[in-house]
Amino acid sequence: MKAANPTIGSVGTREKVSEYRLEALVPNHLVPAVLHAAKNASSYEELAYDIIPLSNKNQDVGSGMFGELKSPMNYTDFLALVKKTFRCGVIRYTKSDKTTIKKVAVCGGSGSFLLNKALGIGADAFITADFKYHQFFDAENRLMITDIGHFESEQFTIDFLAEKLKQKFSTFAVRLTSVNTNPVNYY
Repeated sequence: MKAANPTIGSVGTREKVSEYRLEALVPNHLVPAVLHAAKNASSYEELAYDIIPLSNKNQDVGSGMFGELKSPMNYTDFLALVKKTFRCGVIRYTKSDKTTIKKVAVCGGSGSFLLNKALGIGADAFITADFKYHQFFDAENRLMITDIGHFESEQFTIDFLAEKLKQKFSTFAVRLTSVNTNPVNYY
């Protein structure tokens, strides 16, 4: 290759160099930009790369969500709001070193498996259900765990699904049950 212009060594000789391998998950729409940046950063004349599509669709869909309150609240006002909004008989909660609540993570049903995700996004509170006694210690006062009850955390799902069905299937008759299936009572 007379036209080659190697960064190390000379034309016609073999060189051994240490290399780095980079693997990254990249959304399809960003692949061209990532390749452009990689080529600009590389000292190789020809960058070797493979693009392997993942077959797991809806990667951004999963359990839980988070958001921010319009303005910070002290924890007693926050607990009162949660109790009223979710119509809870009782809330089990942990105290937190934070004095106000602004960022809130939520997972309907048994969400204790998402505690580290809630901590990772910097949530001030995590609303979910079914925490076991010792799992409450896992927050280490870094956020407020609010265990509102399994049924209470999922009760609005039926309305959400009904709305989605109405949007997707405009001629589909959606009927909602009014039967409360919660087996848990509070005294």
